[in-house]
Amino acid sequence: MASPAQRPYRGVFPVAPTIFDANGNLDLDGQRRCVDFMIDAGSHGICILANFSEQFVLTDAERDTVMHAVLEHVAGRIPVIVTTTHFSSAVCAARSRQAEVAGAAMVMIMPPYHGATFRVPEAGIYEFFRVVSDAVGIPIMIQDAPVAGTPLSVDFLARMAKELANVRYFKIEVPMAANKLRGLIEKGGSVIEGPWDGEEAITLMADLDAGATGAMTGGGYPDGIRQIMDPFFAGRREEAMQAYARWLPLINYENRQCGLHACKVLMREGGVIRSDMVRHPLQPLHPATRAGLIEIARQLDPVVLRWGR
Repeated sequence: MASPAQRPYRGVFPVAPTIFDANGNLDLDGQRRCVDFMIDAGSHGICILANFSEQFVLTDAERDTVMHAVLEHVAGRIPVIVTTTHFSSAVCAARSRQAEVAGAAMVMIMPPYHGATFRVPEAGIYEFFRVVSDAVGIPIMIQDAPVAGTPLSVDFLARMAKELANVRYFKIEVPMAANKLRGLIEKGGSVIEGPWDGEEAITLMADLDAGATGAMTGGGYPDGIRQIMDPFFAGRREEAMQAYARWLPLINYENRQCGLHACKVLMREGGVIRSDMVRHPLQPLHPATRAGLIEIARQLDPVVLRWGR
C-alpha cells in the first residue's frame, strides 16, 4: 500500500473536533494539542471543519483562523483535508482555493443543500462540482451522507469522477454503504482514487471488504481504527475482524449515543484538552451517557485516555 502521505491517500483520516474553551471561544492551544494527539495516536491524516468539527457554528473568520492554525501547526507532518462545503458554487470554490493555498492536501464537500427542502437537481450538482474542480489543483472528496438529503447515484458519482479532473475521492456513509462502494469501484475503475468509509467506522469491515481504502472516523481513537485497518491491508483479515469486534462497542456507542461529543469527552478525560464544550445550541452529553462512553473506552485502553496524563 502506498504511503498515506502520498497520493493515493489511504488509511485512517479522522475528523478533528474544533476545540472551545469553557466560555465557547476558540481554544487554539487546545486545538494544537488535539492535533498532536491525533498524530501520535496513528492518524495517517486528519480532516478539519467537517460536521463533526461543528463547522456549522463557526463564523467565516473563525473557520479561517482554525484552518490556518491547524495547517501551520501540522506543518506537513500528515495530509490535512479541509471541509469547504457551502451551498454557493462561488463561495465553495473560493473556500477551496483558500484551503489549497494554505496547504490543504484535499477538500471535502457535500452536494449543495439548505434546510429540509432546498435541493439542487443533478445537472446543478454536476455544475457545482465542475466549478469547484476548475478552481483547484488538489483532489476533491465528495461526502455522500444522509444529512444532505440529496441522492447521489453510483452512475452519477462515477460520471463526475470520469469527467471532472479533481473529483477523485468519495466518503460513502449512506445505508448499504458497502454495496455503493463496490458499485462505484466497478463503474468508475481507476478514476476512483479513494473509495472511503465514514459514519464513525460502524460499517468498516463490510466497507473494507467492498474495496474501501480509507476511513474517516471520529477523532477519539485513531489507534483503535488502525488495529482494524493495518492487519486488513496486510492480508490478515481474521486479525482485522477480531479487532473490529473488540472496538465495535465503542464505535457503536459513539455513533448511536454520543455523536460529535464523543471525541471531545475522551480527549478531556485523557488530558488532551481542558474543555469538551460544544457550542450552543448544542447541549453537553448527559452525565450517564458520558460515563458509559468512558467506561467502554477504558476497557480498550486507547491512547486518548493516556496521552495527556
